Amino acid sequence: MTDWSAPDAIDCADESAFGALLDRVETREKGHYFEFFDEGDELRHDPGLRLSQHGNEEWMGQTLNHDPAYWRPDDARERDFSEPPAHPDYLLACVMGVTVEDLSEKGGYFLGRTDVEFHRPAYPGTELDVTSTVVDTRTSSSRPNYGIVTWESVGRDRETGDRLVSYERTNMIPRRKPMASDGSGAVADDQPSGADSTGPDLPSTLVTPDGGTFEDFRAALERARETDAAVAYRHERGRTMDERLVAGLPLSTLNTARQHHNRDAMADSPSGDIVAYGDVTRSIALAHARSDEATYRERRFENERFHDFVTLGDTVYGFTRVLDCDGEAGPATAGAVTFEHVAFNQDSAPVYSGRRTALITRQ
Repeated sequence: MTDWSAPDAIDCADESAFGALLDRVETREKGHYFEFFDEGDELRHDPGLRLSQHGNEEWMGQTLNHDPAYWRPDDARERDFSEPPAHPDYLLACVMGVTVEDLSEKGGYFLGRTDVEFHRPAYPGTELDVTSTVVDTRTSSSRPNYGIVTWESVGRDRETGDRLVSYERTNMIPRRKPMASDGSGAVADDQPSGADSTGPDLPSTLVTPDGGTFEDFRAALERARETDAAVAYRHERGRTMDERLVAGLPLSTLNTARQHHNRDAMADSPSGDIVAYGDVTRSIALAHARSDEATYRERRFENERFHDFVTLGDTVYGFTRVLDCDGEAGPATAGAVTFEHVAFNQDSAPVYSGRRTALITRQ
């Protein structure tokens, strides 16, 4: 009889023997299946994360968000910040990153996020307290191995309890057991509400703003409305996804989802390789847009969608459409502009889209 307490009880270099053993051992699983979630449940995500200046600057540098207000005190004070705050993209990624282990580490498609609101600036050194509430669970009409879950997540300052950012996101989540098909068809659709696979038709004439101030966007919209045109343009910069972006940045936010860093696990997946964290793709696309505007402060995001995989070697570009300008919505130094942003790859295939409202500095 083999003494399994002995260190040499099995030769783990023996592929056949080790394989037989591996088939029998229990897996210590991470994450939760669809059946774990019930509407109304609240989850507190532990560990939290401490925002750092290094992480903030690394995020901005890697994603090309080169806004000096987020690292230089004089520029920060000109924007009415007491000191350089954490960039909102970094804050959002950190808040969402710490939710992954509890909510979506099992895998499944990130279907979308909406109602993203930044309630107050966060500063390096802030310790995060993140909670999520299950808003909705439903079945998938086309994928019996998955269900669909929507959560509302809130990131707070652990010391003060103040809300920093909140949003709703929806994911497909693997079921522990596939849903039995009864032929009734009375199940929810995979697509988030409001999803449109075709998108609106754009007029043949497109107007480009002369600059990046609030007045430039407002003037371009006025010209477009006079000629039944649209204010739309693409951004010159592109960013090719390297291993630091695809694997390193998610891990720096405690996002442990295997699809970002485990090439072996992803080899047989539909993407065939590790894929970029959606927030990295999104942040790069927004960086392209922000490089062509005088951003004063972020306000909110709506109807964010992720349309296709972004993998190692893909290049992310940006496209922007200006939808509205509101001169009454901001302080005297800025006005609110609503944009529609689209990120696309080297094959011109959309990979992300979302509606964003930001305060843009006046001339």
